[in-house]
Amino acid sequence: MMIAFCSDCAAAIHPPQVVCPQCQSCDVEARAVAGSGTIFTFTINHQQWLPGMEVPFGIAVVDVDGAPGVRVTAMVNCDNPDALAIGQRVAIGFQQVDTVWIPHWNIAATGVTQ
Repeated sequence: MMIAFCSDCAAAIHPPQVVCPQCQSCDVEARAVAGSGTIFTFTINHQQWLPGMEVPFGIAVVDVDGAPGVRVTAMVNCDNPDALAIGQRVAIGFQQVDTVWIPHWNIAATGVTQ
């Protein structure tokens, strides 16, 4: 998982921008982070967005490890959305649809943090 960082002040910047909102530096670069995180909040969606889309499904806002202050929102790939919990550990995954890679969160084996 790539996140933009300021080379001058080390701030994580998401969504990516060409100018750092912290120090106004233009020296911004993408860096790899672990691709894991903790669920900050979530919702269970019962609305079918597309024909044939399975419902219900979870959408989570996740605090990304290694990128302080960055939260990424994506669908959660899990069999039972009712089992989602704040504090649960997740890992990023990507699904290719045509030429686009769509992110989703996978439940991590470690479960809920203390």
